[in-house]
Amino acid sequence: MFSTLRKLFRSDPDPREARRPLWNAVVATARQPHWYSEGGVPDTLDGRFDMVSLILALVLHRIDQDPEQARAGVELTELFVDDMDGQMRQIGFGDMVVGKQIGRMVGALGGRLGAYRAADGSDELRAALVRNLWRGKEPPAAGLAHVMARVAAQRAALAATPVDTLVVAERLPE
Repeated sequence: MFSTLRKLFRSDPDPREARRPLWNAVVATARQPHWYSEGGVPDTLDGRFDMVSLILALVLHRIDQDPEQARAGVELTELFVDDMDGQMRQIGFGDMVVGKQIGRMVGALGGRLGAYRAADGSDELRAALVRNLWRGKEPPAAGLAHVMARVAAQRAALAATPVDTLVVAERLPE
C-alpha cells in the first residue's frame, strides 16, 4: 500500500524541461534588437511571434536532420505551445479565445516550417519572409537584406552544430 501511495504522489519531472534552455535560447535569439532595428521587423506582438516562429522553424529543421532526436523537437514545440498559451492568458485572453488562438498559432508555425525550408537567398525564402514577417507589405530593401543574411548565418551556424549538442544548448550558435 505504501508504494502505491508513493506512486500516486510522486511527481516525476516534466521531460520537456530538458528543452527549456533551448526554448529560452530560441526566444532570446528572436528578441535580439537587430531583427527589429536593422531588419525592420515590426516590434509588435505579431512581429515578435513571427520572429519566434522563424527561429523555432530553423531550429526544428536542424533537429529533424537527426531522427534519434525527434522527441526533442516534439518537446520544444510543446514548450512553444505552452509559452504562447501563457502569454495570451497574461495579456487577458479568456479560455474560449485561447484555444482558438493556439490552434491558429500552431497552424501558422506548421506553414512556416514548410515555407522556411526554402534555400538561402532564394526568391521563395524572400517571399516567405515578406509574407510572414512583414505580413505581405514590402519591407525596406536594407531590412530584408539584413534578415535574409542573418537567417542564412543562423542556418549555417545550426548546421555546424551537432544535433545532440543543440538540443541541450543554452544559447543558439551564431
